[in-house]
Amino acid sequence: MQSQKNRKRNYKKLWNRNKYYFLMVLPAVISVFIFCYIPMYGVLIAFQDYKIGHSILGNEWVGLKHFAEYFNSLYFGRTLRNTFLLGLYSVLWGFPIPVIFAVFLNEIRNRHAKKVIQTVSYFPHFISVVVLVGMVKNFLDPDTGIVNVLIRALGGSSVSFMNESGWFRTIYVASGVWQGFGWSSIIILSALSSLDPTMYESAEIDGASRMKRILYITLPNLVPTLSVLLIMNLGSVMNASLEKVLLMYHPAIWDVSDVIQTFVYRKGILDGAQSFGTAVGLFNSAVNILLLVIANKTSKKVTGSSLW
Repeated sequence: MQSQKNRKRNYKKLWNRNKYYFLMVLPAVISVFIFCYIPMYGVLIAFQDYKIGHSILGNEWVGLKHFAEYFNSLYFGRTLRNTFLLGLYSVLWGFPIPVIFAVFLNEIRNRHAKKVIQTVSYFPHFISVVVLVGMVKNFLDPDTGIVNVLIRALGGSSVSFMNESGWFRTIYVASGVWQGFGWSSIIILSALSSLDPTMYESAEIDGASRMKRILYITLPNLVPTLSVLLIMNLGSVMNASLEKVLLMYHPAIWDVSDVIQTFVYRKGILDGAQSFGTAVGLFNSAVNILLLVIANKTSKKVTGSSLW
């Protein structure tokens, strides 16, 4: 009885001390609950033959039929491979570049120049996917694109980048890195700003060069932050951008551009196979969760940092 009273008293103190913070977070919690948690019961149709107009619990249960259909289809290997490779290449290039940018930006001593570079690097993040793909298509146009104009000026011949399978992944990843590296560096810069400046002063007195200070002070102190960021990135490897891929792909390059998200769109929306599309999407989410757990356990063993 006494322990319950103490617990209630502690909860009351916690509320009184942090009530305004709780109220600030409340709208976000409500939004996530309404739009992310409540609709989760809809995944039940992945195990049913769902028909529009019927209640979710009023359809025939078919178990793992739709999963087996996807695993045995001709599209399984292609969509899984393309989705994984796009995500993997995005992490391999999109993770280190913001780190390098943030570290070198932190080394700039001119505060005005630093702010200008930082602000300019944020701009691409606010460009919509439609505008971004439009810019890419204009730059790479075989006749008038600036890239092909330069190629012809150097004596080469025009390349139809958007119509060649070999260029799709490079264009997808490169445009994504360009759009997001500045914005992604914000968290890293905030971590750098919290480092004790006396460590750098001591190292400078001991004769350490700027590069050595980066290698032996900056990067080791960033390991906890970078570990968490890497875990989160690996947990979304299978989340290819549906809008971007839809705007960039066409039948000529389906062999490398057809991903799970576009397959779900075609089957679930265009063909009306909602149960099948839900099953494929649920499988994709399960793979993401598996990758997240593996990345978290690996990071915990190697660096001691993890999400849980």
